[in-house]
Amino acid sequence: MSDISTRLPEDLKTAMRAKDTLALNALRALKSALMNAAIEKGNLSTILDESEVMAVLRKQIKQRVDACEQFEKAGRPELAATEKTEIEILSRYLPAALAAEELDAIIAQAVADTGATGKADMGKVMKRAQELAEGRADGKLLSAAVMKRLS
Repeated sequence: MSDISTRLPEDLKTAMRAKDTLALNALRALKSALMNAAIEKGNLSTILDESEVMAVLRKQIKQRVDACEQFEKAGRPELAATEKTEIEILSRYLPAALAAEELDAIIAQAVADTGATGKADMGKVMKRAQELAEGRADGKLLSAAVMKRLS
């Protein structure tokens, strides 16, 4: 069972006791998304592994980032602020991000593992780098670093 699966019910209870509706809404949405992912994988009692839980969490955060951008474009700063707060709440569940040196080392390892020589090998290097990063690096940041390394 993943760390998130054990922390989530306790954090939900804490948010309920504190009457923190923003945190409660964000955590309930995450719980629902995790349940839906378990159902898609098999049934409700299916246990998701850590990488699947992280994928669901990153998807929830990405949805809020996209919604925040849309609200800002539409001139709705109060709704954008709500989304930003939910992003902060959900981000607490992410593992610590990689430092720049660690990211460079992972990319160097991925390039060496795949034998990449140029931009044409971007897909292979990205796949290997994501495996090595184990969800601790943002996809856009990782992609930009790989592109820079291969150019």
